[in-house]
Amino acid sequence: MAWLWLILGGLFEIGFTTSLRFVDGFRNVPWTFAFLVSVAISMALLELAARTIPMGTAYAVWGGIGAMGTVAVGMIWFDEPATTIRLLLILLIVAAIAGLRLTA
Repeated sequence: MAWLWLILGGLFEIGFTTSLRFVDGFRNVPWTFAFLVSVAISMALLELAARTIPMGTAYAVWGGIGAMGTVAVGMIWFDEPATTIRLLLILLIVAAIAGLRLTA
């Protein structure tokens, strides 16, 4: 169950990084609220997962999911470049997350 919490926490990390794009110095109240709620949920789920999964592993996987997802959101919705090297580097993040999962 801890891995499920960790994956969900990583997904909420994608939510808070995406929301951060729109907060406009924390003047845009709806996006600021979305950012704060996403941060709180993401951190709470990371803490919950880290009760079972070693903290270093949990943090690396959580951060990897967030980084990978944030890059994907940028490519899909914000016209950020989807170059071959960027896609290969994302695959390396996926491989590292899988490796950590297999050794945890």
